[in-house]
Amino acid sequence: QVQLVESGGGLVQAGGSLRLSCAASGRTFSSYGMGWFRQAPGKEREFVGGISRSGGPTSYADSVKGRFTISRDDAKNTLYLQMNSLRPEDTAVYYCTARLGTAVRRDLAYDFWGQGTQVTVSS
Repeated sequence: QVQLVESGGGLVQAGGSLRLSCAASGRTFSSYGMGWFRQAPGKEREFVGGISRSGGPTSYADSVKGRFTISRDDAKNTLYLQMNSLRPEDTAVYYCTARLGTAVRRDLAYDFWGQGTQVTVSS
């Protein structure tokens, strides 16, 4: 099992940057595929990015490609999401997720979820 705690959210102006962190518990962090999802009010939960292994392939939603970067530091049991060139439409609660397997885009495939961190981008 793994517990996930997100941090780094906040209020930022359009065009600005934020880096989200996800601290994971457990001794098998490197065995989990990790991802970020987000959910805006009135909208379905949306895949943002995923990474299966440290330094391995990544996957991103089209809406964030070129602006967001997902990475992980297994020595620190931490997942990151670097968000640049933020837009108001990026406003959402961002969730860190984990599953025993490769990272995928389906939210239902993930076993563990953090509590979420609010990201608000002002125009």
